[in-house]
Amino acid sequence: MSAREQALWTRARLGHCGPPLDLLTARFDRHVYAPHAHEEFTIGVCVDGSELIAYRGGHIRATPGSIVVLAPDEMHTGGPANATDGYAYRALYADPALLTDGILGGSLPHFREPLLDDAELAVALRLAHTELSLCPDPLEAESRLPWLLTALARRHSTSRPVSDEIPGAAWVAHAVRDRLADDLLTPPSLSALAADFDLSRYQLLRAFRTTMGIPPYAWLAQYRVTRARGLLDAGWRPAEVAAQVGFADQAHLTRWFRRVLGVTPAAYRNSVQDAR
Repeated sequence: MSAREQALWTRARLGHCGPPLDLLTARFDRHVYAPHAHEEFTIGVCVDGSELIAYRGGHIRATPGSIVVLAPDEMHTGGPANATDGYAYRALYADPALLTDGILGGSLPHFREPLLDDAELAVALRLAHTELSLCPDPLEAESRLPWLLTALARRHSTSRPVSDEIPGAAWVAHAVRDRLADDLLTPPSLSALAADFDLSRYQLLRAFRTTMGIPPYAWLAQYRVTRARGLLDAGWRPAEVAAQVGFADQAHLTRWFRRVLGVTPAAYRNSVQDAR
């Protein structure tokens, strides 16, 4: 495969020991897919060029920023729309159940139009895909992807959304927060937590985001940064700290440390050591 014919697969887990969800990052100049179907929903965001997809007896032309939704078990092909531009996209392959959480009756959503124009959701899907391909943290994957897939179904399918009112939302959010803090290294899956509160995962995510202002993975990452800061103050090295507070590796720690505090862990450690 040439430098312009690339496909990279990443497998994310939805929660600790949870089910897998596959992510594809692809760029092709000439590649044309043979007719095929997937058991999952195929959710794609075009990021460059133009792709022509044969689907449901017609053709879809995906251009940068457009979202493509292909239903399970429906045949389709894909290839460059012209001879010069090629095409690049990010795709995820979602179990149908991931799109039913916020739907009334839990019915399988139907998308009349496979090509969607939703700039906000396209940006969010692309960003989540990119960041999870780099570091497929289980809690982050479970916090971000089902939430975005539920939003996709609620905004663009023919199904009716469930009510967003969650009784006792604040109590649920604080209880989840405490559970995450207690299990810093191996946090429980959101699906398991939701079952404990007799809620769907969407309801638990909504209760948490409404109360805390951020999703569970972001809260836990910031809590880990706080714990990491204390260890760095005590003279620990960043690589040691990352493992102690539950980050996947030093790069994962560094990414979040910079987001929260504006500096790398090494720079922070050096500054506090110099101030002694």
